[in-house]
Amino acid sequence: MRPPSGLWLPLVTPFRDDAFDEASLRRLIRHYAAEPVDGLILGATTGEGLTLDDDETERLVMVSAAELETTRRRIPVYLGLSGSHTRKVEKALDRTASWAIDGYLIACPYYTRPSQQGLFRHFSALADATSRPILIYNIPYRTGVNLGNETMLRLAERSNIVGVKDCCADAAQSFDLLRDRPADFTVLTGEDALFYTALTQGADGGILAAAHVETHAFAGVRDTLRRGDQPSALAAWRGLVDVPRLLFAEPSPAPIKYWLWRAGLIDSPEVRLPMTPVTGPLAARIDREIERRKTPS
Repeated sequence: MRPPSGLWLPLVTPFRDDAFDEASLRRLIRHYAAEPVDGLILGATTGEGLTLDDDETERLVMVSAAELETTRRRIPVYLGLSGSHTRKVEKALDRTASWAIDGYLIACPYYTRPSQQGLFRHFSALADATSRPILIYNIPYRTGVNLGNETMLRLAERSNIVGVKDCCADAAQSFDLLRDRPADFTVLTGEDALFYTALTQGADGGILAAAHVETHAFAGVRDTLRRGDQPSALAAWRGLVDVPRLLFAEPSPAPIKYWLWRAGLIDSPEVRLPMTPVTGPLAARIDREIERRKTPS
């Protein structure tokens, strides 16, 4: 179980006329298989996983796996799972045991706000329920509960809890986790606008929705830092940092889907309720940014 690292993409799920759009998904997979991404996450927050029924989720995985096979590029694929009832999430692990995935990104239980002991027992039970690697998704401003570092480090002792997508929104907590974690426990930032900062503090990479756009540029920041050239990485980041700000100006993934639709990568910018399409003013801003980036500087 090699811990995930580098640039991971939480892939959008394309819809057309409120149905799963298989043709657009195949186009996305072919496109990103040719980009410098190190892994894909399917059916997570950016993939609107909570709006997918079981059949759609399975089809999402199977179509993605089949299309990746045609590209002849081996990219690890994780499936996003979440839930507030441990037994139900265990059943989801069992249901997906034969699917063509390499691991799971599992969010902390939402709404119920369990204690740290409850969180420890929840993820311990899930680790017992699968032999596949698990990335914990800690995002308290969505779930209502923060998995603290003491609990995280206890969970890191489990052989198949391999890391965390860190969106704790506490700079000190993130720094302390990077300082104190074991060597084989990966930390990937999920805060797109803080990608550069997280890398300079020792993060192993990021799971970045904004990397649907300017994928090479995001990967280039990472690669430049790996070479030890921090001034060049900072210069590159200064030219890139407005992209995540733009793509999160309204609830994600609507702005990302709009950009991908304008780029011809998906056939519709549709999102499913309760998400709504981008507003006219933001669409105009995205259009201007697309045109600006087409123009040589």
